[in-house]
Amino acid sequence: MGHMLIFGLGHAAGRLADRLRARGWDVAGTTRDGRGDSIAFGDEGAVLAALRSATHILSSVPPADGADPVLARYGDAIALAPAAWVGYLSSTGVYGDTGGAWVDESAPIRGRRPDRNAADAAWAALRGHVSVFRLPGIYGPGRSILDRIREGRAHRIDLPDQVFSRVHVDDIAGGVIASFRGPAGVYNLADDEPCHQNRLVEWGCAMLGVEAPPLQSLDEAGLSPAARAFYAENRRVANGKAKRLLGWTPRYPTYREGLVDCL
Repeated sequence: MGHMLIFGLGHAAGRLADRLRARGWDVAGTTRDGRGDSIAFGDEGAVLAALRSATHILSSVPPADGADPVLARYGDAIALAPAAWVGYLSSTGVYGDTGGAWVDESAPIRGRRPDRNAADAAWAALRGHVSVFRLPGIYGPGRSILDRIREGRAHRIDLPDQVFSRVHVDDIAGGVIASFRGPAGVYNLADDEPCHQNRLVEWGCAMLGVEAPPLQSLDEAGLSPAARAFYAENRRVANGKAKRLLGWTPRYPTYREGLVDCL
């Protein structure tokens, strides 16, 4: 069995850790404060020891303060580590706004966040074989439109041409695991049916048996800057490369199957 070191045991990486442990893997992970049985990110001795014994290394830590904290502190050690596999969870935000057009991995990096663009490129170039996974909106049990509907935080926004892709958290884990025996490279992990956010809200409300919220403009909805930024980008993410080269198939190919799982 393998030995995985995960930088950043968050939502997606935590689900991957659970899947690997169920298969008999030894999984270590970092958190900011070393809570539970994790390693504190700043405990350099423990992190370097874990790097020396890891067969697989994954970072799910996003850039912060203009830089990638994992590369800034441990990039040289990761580049020289004996691990057979290195991966990074990136974002389809690196593609920027495409006006609703499809994008695949050959599209240029031109996202509105330079730090995210730079981190994506730096991980891809870190060593000879790195797998970079570009992820759209992530959802799963406890973190889906169903929860926002229950909490009264769901909105229907009057932007008829807006469309986006998403991915269930378990399909991220499946894609990462599939890559262990596939070629390194950049892969989009997204579902098969990009659609308007309003469709998810309406479908989720029907599942819960509640009335859909009214259609509003961005200004009327009073969204936070982060939420408004979501609507500033419009793209459909193609997932064919991961299917062809990794043999990956999403367990939840559309939001419909995914929301049933969340419910």
